[in-house]
Amino acid sequence: MFMNMASYDGVARKGAKSWKPARSLGWSFSTSRVLLALLIALVPHDSKEQVAVSRPIGESQASTAEPALPAILKIFRTFEVVGLPAAHGQKDVDDFILSLIRDPRFSGSVNDIVVECGNVRYQPILDHYIAGENVSFTEVQHVWRDTTQPMCGESGFFEQLYPLVRAMNQQLPAAKRLRVLAADPPIDWTKVQTLQDITPFFDRDGSIASVMEKEVLSKHRKALMLFGVFHLLHGSGPEQGDAVTIYERHYPGKTFVISDLGYYSTNGELLTDKPAALGTGPSLLRTKNSRLGSLGLGSFLPTPLTTDQDCNVVDAFAGKTSKTVSDLLDAFLYLGPQSLQLREPIPADIALDHAYRAEWLRRLKVSGLPGPSTLEEVDAEIVASAADPIILTPRNPDAKELYPMIKQGCLMRKNAAPNTKP
Repeated sequence: MFMNMASYDGVARKGAKSWKPARSLGWSFSTSRVLLALLIALVPHDSKEQVAVSRPIGESQASTAEPALPAILKIFRTFEVVGLPAAHGQKDVDDFILSLIRDPRFSGSVNDIVVECGNVRYQPILDHYIAGENVSFTEVQHVWRDTTQPMCGESGFFEQLYPLVRAMNQQLPAAKRLRVLAADPPIDWTKVQTLQDITPFFDRDGSIASVMEKEVLSKHRKALMLFGVFHLLHGSGPEQGDAVTIYERHYPGKTFVISDLGYYSTNGELLTDKPAALGTGPSLLRTKNSRLGSLGLGSFLPTPLTTDQDCNVVDAFAGKTSKTVSDLLDAFLYLGPQSLQLREPIPADIALDHAYRAEWLRRLKVSGLPGPSTLEEVDAEIVASAADPIILTPRNPDAKELYPMIKQGCLMRKNAAPNTKP
């Protein structure tokens, strides 16, 4: 999705816009829901059939838990790419990813880390910084602060990831040094004054797929992809499909997709037939030939919503009831009780940078998005969020009440820009 404060970042490209649940960074849930309702109206979906990928399930069996970190490192022996959700407010997931990258075996298994929160126009600066050259932190901050996504500018995860990889590279031989690849479209916010100035940068999945094909897959390199899960699914997404679906047309069977569990098990659903086998450490639950894999995606994550050319709300998975989780992704990451997952707080250096926060608010307003009106309101919501650090994903029925607002927002944009798609 182009502008998204949600946990499951979108499937948007030209002519497509989707709604995902709000797991905001410092935003109340009600505020984020209003924001997301208008977001999906920015660009409609043409209601074209999604790309299907045949991934046979076979006899459904119990999901077996594997220690996640060694399992993922082993997966890189067979697959060129592993995709994980990152930087969408889920502290437990982000902490696990940082532990994975810090593992001494990681640099021997992976060449590149491809990120959602990275503006491709700043790739040269990013390369110099990651290589350990004389690039200041304030200069490289533009890489993730100046993307199309507001949530990137609030991310504590990327504030840690980039310096971590830089420090690691300084201790590694040249052959094992990691590269970080930005994949978000090359927006220049100094030239953005109206909503129409933003429209050339809607094709986020196309940008991601292009980076993956040019810099990773065509060079037979190994990569860790860090994106919202709706960029990563096999055979999914409107129009051409999400990023993985786009490049899998040319590079099938190269990518292993891992998702968090969303809201599954928050109402007592069993993850395995032997819950004690999960233990206390991070676990990987594969979907192929498993009970979890035989379920629909709606058992885990809210269904993405889009709008058609007439601004009617469309269920992105409507008419695709035969598509199961094992068709879409390869494993789930279990990090402890689902009802006790923690929200990632906004780092102090971001919260206290009032000049940047003022620009952040300007970008929301230019984009026509609802949200706080003043820096004081932003600060108040950050402070209030400390009282409730638990993060939960709202279930599918919550989306239906957004339908009228979604349609109204789409119509507003259509009327504001009659010469472009709504």
